[in-house]
Amino acid sequence: MITKEKMKDIVCKPSIIPIKIFKILSRKGILNSMSDEVYLKITYYLHFHRKLDFGNPKTFNEKLHWLKVFNHKPEYTMMVDKYEVKKYVADKIGQQYVIPTYGVWDCFDDIDFESLPNQFVLKCTHDSGGVVICKDKSKLDRKKAKEKLELSLKRNYYYIEREWPYKNVKPRIIAEAYMAENSGEDLKDYKLMCFSGKVKCSFTCSNRDENGNLNVNFYDENWLPMPFERHYPRNPLETEKPDKYEEMVSAAEILAEGIPFVRIDFYQIDGRVYFGEITFFPGAGLEEFTPDKWDYILGDWIKLEGI
Repeated sequence: MITKEKMKDIVCKPSIIPIKIFKILSRKGILNSMSDEVYLKITYYLHFHRKLDFGNPKTFNEKLHWLKVFNHKPEYTMMVDKYEVKKYVADKIGQQYVIPTYGVWDCFDDIDFESLPNQFVLKCTHDSGGVVICKDKSKLDRKKAKEKLELSLKRNYYYIEREWPYKNVKPRIIAEAYMAENSGEDLKDYKLMCFSGKVKCSFTCSNRDENGNLNVNFYDENWLPMPFERHYPRNPLETEKPDKYEEMVSAAEILAEGIPFVRIDFYQIDGRVYFGEITFFPGAGLEEFTPDKWDYILGDWIKLEGI
């Protein structure tokens, strides 16, 4: 049991508790009553071993944390809801960018599997990671899928890293089209980072495995490699600039208009661009840059004045 005295020690001296223990306490809900500001100061210190200064944030990661606490716009909740955001995207840039949805349900047992095609994807609307990919409906392990999705439905993703937009998203399950290249190549998504409504850099992920390992390569607005890493190592094999990159940039900047920072993801599938998701806090603002100076360079691109 965490006593009031022990909680005071954690707040005043975050170095006394290992980060793994802090995460366990968080996932069990023991820290839910802790204010966002205090919680984030502790997690930031545990990751970076330096204090988070809400009064004068300078780095990219510091400013993401500042935005978590001080930039609560109601529309952000809709923008991270994997079901509700589809209408928003269709209205802003066109229905042709939206991956088709087959249905939405409040719980797994309500899913009408008979109405679904042979291939589809099940996703929770309110979190990250609650995904089941079905390539052959006759071989789908429904028991395993139910366990995974119902566990996600019980979780309020906001409490993990205090990403405010997720706090009031209604937990549901959607089924959407399974998207794949006709060539059989792995599906690539392109993550465009928008600062004050303008794409200034992008990144791609590759070699992702079931243990969470992957490679991440960053590119500037001209798709030239950028000389840094953020938490994950670069892939020595660079990603080719997508044919529809300029179209992605145009669409991303429409969706990002008026937002100090946001990441907009797209897929390019058989020559067409599809919207992926909107993310306000990549890596929860807890992924280090190597070299560290790029944390400050990207931080300078986020303008907090007037928020």
